[in-house]
Amino acid sequence: MDEKPEQDRIPDTPLFDRKRSLDGYRINKMAMGLSKPENREAFRQDESAYLDRFGLTPEEKEAVMTRNWREMVRLGGNLFFILKISAVDPVRITEIGAHQAGMEHDDFLRNRLGKKV
Repeated sequence: MDEKPEQDRIPDTPLFDRKRSLDGYRINKMAMGLSKPENREAFRQDESAYLDRFGLTPEEKEAVMTRNWREMVRLGGNLFFILKISAVDPVRITEIGAHQAGMEHDDFLRNRLGKKV
């Protein structure tokens, strides 16, 4: 039932389906916690300890701590939730988009958004 027909798939794009949602529970719960100022401060003070509070796997912790946005999504992170991380150490959404697309930021702005850089 979760399987999509081949024509509905987007190449190199992890689909946020039921399985991925369940797999990403820990990372999404952690990211949603960053909605609270006291959690953002705990994250800033000791990121590893904050992540441990949510039982993240070593793979999930590595993705968060290296700000590997693409990997966070592959591991089940919902982009709307993991964007909360960018509120802690400000990252422009276009930088995240460039990382997701595997592009340099200026190339992303020029090629995907039609911006003059």
